[in-house]
Amino acid sequence: MPMHSVRTIVLILLAFAVWDPSVAQAQLFDSKAPYALLMDYDSGTVLFEKSADEGFAPASLAKLMTVEYVFNELKQGHIKETDMFTVSEHAWRTGGAPSGSTAMFAAIHSSISVHDLLRGLIVQSGNDAAITLAEGIAGSEDAFTELLNKRAIALGLKNSNFQNAGGLHNEQQRSTARDLAVLARHIIHDYPDYYRIFSEPEFTWNKIRQLNRNPLVAQGIGVDGLKTGYLKESGYGIVASALRDGQRLILVIAGLQSESDREQEAKKLLDWGFRSFQQVTAFDDDETIAEAAVYGGDLGHVPLKANGPVSVLVERETRATLKARVVYQGPLMAPVDAGMEVGTLRIWSGDRLIQETPLHTAAAVARGSLPSRALDALYELAFGWIGSLL
Repeated sequence: MPMHSVRTIVLILLAFAVWDPSVAQAQLFDSKAPYALLMDYDSGTVLFEKSADEGFAPASLAKLMTVEYVFNELKQGHIKETDMFTVSEHAWRTGGAPSGSTAMFAAIHSSISVHDLLRGLIVQSGNDAAITLAEGIAGSEDAFTELLNKRAIALGLKNSNFQNAGGLHNEQQRSTARDLAVLARHIIHDYPDYYRIFSEPEFTWNKIRQLNRNPLVAQGIGVDGLKTGYLKESGYGIVASALRDGQRLILVIAGLQSESDREQEAKKLLDWGFRSFQQVTAFDDDETIAEAAVYGGDLGHVPLKANGPVSVLVERETRATLKARVVYQGPLMAPVDAGMEVGTLRIWSGDRLIQETPLHTAAAVARGSLPSRALDALYELAFGWIGSLL
């Protein structure tokens, strides 16, 4: 049997000047936010991070996970915007008017469409809307929470744990700036029609008009989503996305002491990101980035490519060298189909990972002849262990 291991191909990108984040952060920029991450939407390049993988109580930022789940249910056709869900006593008492938390002020035992509940959840940050959607989809908020955590894992959120639908305080409910940025990027990419709800300026329900709780949306600075959050236990936070001159940035900050601090830090980080970076193409569209070894095929290797060009945002003044590492589980077993996602291009600056891009096979490899397969088996037996050391 062949020996499979994680194989790494190291590429040194010397063709262009690039940003060294450790230098840039030390000399050019810092943030008072205890937790922060700024990401370029198109490339996934991380422009700035601070304690980005340390967990904190997300407060209403956790609603983004509920929003994603509901969006996906709509996209899959499991529910419709016209479906009516009933406001239970639990939803009303825990998340509605009696709770003293943010609410859409849904009346107890009333029936509300998914369309309106989404606006109550997103625009008004209604905990009653979050719980009503959870119960309508899963039967109970606890059951819905189990679905949320399974979905979070499927989306690649590595350090998040959700305990309720709205983000109300729970000691075990945690997330990170990186996970929330990944979640926001997914929402923007996969649900462009529903994403527009985040920029609606106001929503009125039960004769109560409420402005969008994201203060940056109305300021004309390009922000069109996503969510603010506050708990005494976690401070003030925001997940925001802004579009300027065709470039979109995603920002996460948390742990600030006031609404004013949150607003000022968010604008400062976004302004710095848009002003200080330029886009550089690391690999052109349809360019072969690396080759993966193939076991038992009529060819010994298969080219790997990204879906489109690979671009990186680099700081305009500071110069350094990026390293790109192609990581895959190999050797691949023949037959290999074209278009299979088999590896990841990871771009590093110093010891910091700033970007990951999936890689796909650019050709098909058929099974080889019996003698060639026997030769591959002998080679793997003798030398396969070397791959695990690379």
